[in-house]
Amino acid sequence: MKLGQVAREGYRAVLDLEKYVRSNVDNKLLFLIQLRASVLNGCAYCVDSHSHDLFETGDSVQRVLGVSVWHEFPYFTPRERAAFALTDAVTRLEEAGVPEDVWTKAQEFFTEKELADLILAIGTINVWNRIGVSTGMRPPLRK
Repeated sequence: MKLGQVAREGYRAVLDLEKYVRSNVDNKLLFLIQLRASVLNGCAYCVDSHSHDLFETGDSVQRVLGVSVWHEFPYFTPRERAAFALTDAVTRLEEAGVPEDVWTKAQEFFTEKELADLILAIGTINVWNRIGVSTGMRPPLRK
């Protein structure tokens, strides 16, 4: 299914939210959390897309590959780690919500507005992942 053709208004609404988060969240950090959520959700299309977004910002292959194992990978900043932990908690949302220690750590690195925008960004990539996985989107073959 080409969801954007079938449900144009709904798809445009998600695009508008994407535009908002891209203009309000540091793009390198945004692409890192988009890649992380996409790995967790198994969205091949989005993993490919956000990996290439990161390469375009000048990020290294090593760091892009390290996103999948960020807990053990030593080359992320404490701020990026806090964003990854929040991304993991929101993407795998448990019945109790985001663990207090994850929220507290994120508050050390982000203002209330930045946290609000991160939550919107994480929510948006999870919508894109669900669209991509459920409709069978596949990344283009790149050379």
